[in-house]
Amino acid sequence: MGWRETLRRDIQAVFERDPAAKSVWEVVLCYPGLHALWLYRIAHWFYLRRWYTVARLISRLGQFLTGIDIHPGAKIGPGLFIDHGVGVVIGETAEIGENVTLYQGCTLGGTGKEKGKRHPTIGNNVVVAAGAKILGSFQVGDNAKIGAGAVVLHEVPPNSTVVGVPGRVVIQDGKRVGVDLRHDQLPDPVERALRQMQERVNELERQLAELQMIVQPASVPDWSGEWASLASMEGVAAPVGLAVGGATAAAGAGRNGAHGAGGRTAAVNGRGPSLVCLPGGQRG
Repeated sequence: MGWRETLRRDIQAVFERDPAAKSVWEVVLCYPGLHALWLYRIAHWFYLRRWYTVARLISRLGQFLTGIDIHPGAKIGPGLFIDHGVGVVIGETAEIGENVTLYQGCTLGGTGKEKGKRHPTIGNNVVVAAGAKILGSFQVGDNAKIGAGAVVLHEVPPNSTVVGVPGRVVIQDGKRVGVDLRHDQLPDPVERALRQMQERVNELERQLAELQMIVQPASVPDWSGEWASLASMEGVAAPVGLAVGGATAAAGAGRNGAHGAGGRTAAVNGRGPSLVCLPGGQRG
């Protein structure tokens, strides 16, 4: 593809993916992403001919004017669209396919100080949303979508979506046609797991409430009336301490007020009052 076809394709990409574009003159004069891309193409021409210093100077000029840092050694295919673009970083060994869309703040960076290939390779029709970071030397497949703020550290298969930190791949059913810019409609596996957990907790609480309605605690008998009747029959006062729920309360009183053979003891247990036989054959 010649220079004219490449420039025409770059302008066409803006109209295809930005509804705010009104005219060719507006795109050429007012779109910093397009300015940075064209300055990169000039710098890349010098870089391929080993004029590294000149290439880097042109790259620094583009960064100063647009806020977009594209290393002249990167390989960029036709149809790249950088929307807004402030904070976009594209590393030296990064490779970008056709019809790729990059939003502001995204990074195609490397990890460590190793030589050679250390930046990602982006396939065709890929959308990288705002603030996403793709770090390392691996492949991002065709038609992939990287969610806003995602940090991608591993290979991304084609026709898939990556969200979260670190990036998690969510395989999409079916194959998308063309460029899908709806990067606001992304699944969130963490939210889905939390929702399922909340539904399970609600179900357990409902089952517990049903069990509480069925199984009522055993009622404790009230023996106060029986103690009063027994006391009136024996002519003694009712004991002060009463036992409830299996405890034992005992009260003793002698008819003549002495601790002798004629004394009587009243006891109560969990089943009710009982009289205890005392020595001498007397009933207690």
